[in-house]
Amino acid sequence: MNTAPIAAESVALDYIALWNETDAERRAELLRAGWRDDAHYVDPLMQGRGHGPISDLVGAVHQRYPGFRFALLGRPDAHGEHLRFSWTLGPADARDLIQGTDFIELVDGKLARVTGFLDKVPVGA
Repeated sequence: MNTAPIAAESVALDYIALWNETDAERRAELLRAGWRDDAHYVDPLMQGRGHGPISDLVGAVHQRYPGFRFALLGRPDAHGEHLRFSWTLGPADARDLIQGTDFIELVDGKLARVTGFLDKVPVGA
């Protein structure tokens, strides 16, 4: 178990970068660098385990919301191997169209489990 303090903002920004990556090969590189092979992602709308399925989830978001970008909302908070932060998703003129909060567990410095919550979702989004 890694006992070094989590660089919360750095982890959150790397996570956001993955969700903003439209190129599947580059997403695969980001997943290999920062996520465990058996990482698990779940939110109210989707879930996946492992790099391939998680990359597919990100790709599906880009297909549903072309041109939308994720951004960090506020400051990430961490203790032990756990991290939480909020984010926004939207087009350039409405960056906060959708908002959520994600809870992450790291194991040996890599993302192992992500549980996402949707805090603000407009009807029809």
